Amino acid sequence: MAAKKTITSTEIKKLIKAKKIVIGTERTIKNLKLGKVETVIISSNCAENVLNDINYYAGLSKAETIHVEYPNDEMGVICKKPFSISVLSILKGAE
Repeated sequence: MAAKKTITSTEIKKLIKAKKIVIGTERTIKNLKLGKVETVIISSNCAENVLNDINYYAGLSKAETIHVEYPNDEMGVICKKPFSISVLSILKGAE
């Protein structure tokens, strides 16, 4: 098995600046169903039901999932949003 990939807050900020990231669970699941997602980034305290849904659709679309050590409120700060973010997704061809 390959080494577990990690992503830093700096990398997330660069992807947001380049508009290569989708913020939110519903938008991520929609894009997973369309096969547009390469990688899903999940916060450390993501809700269990959301985690199950993301893992299911990521498995179907063969998207990679990365669990970061940041809680959802800190992910909101990293993304410069006034709300908590549990799920981010990187679109294909973005990296």
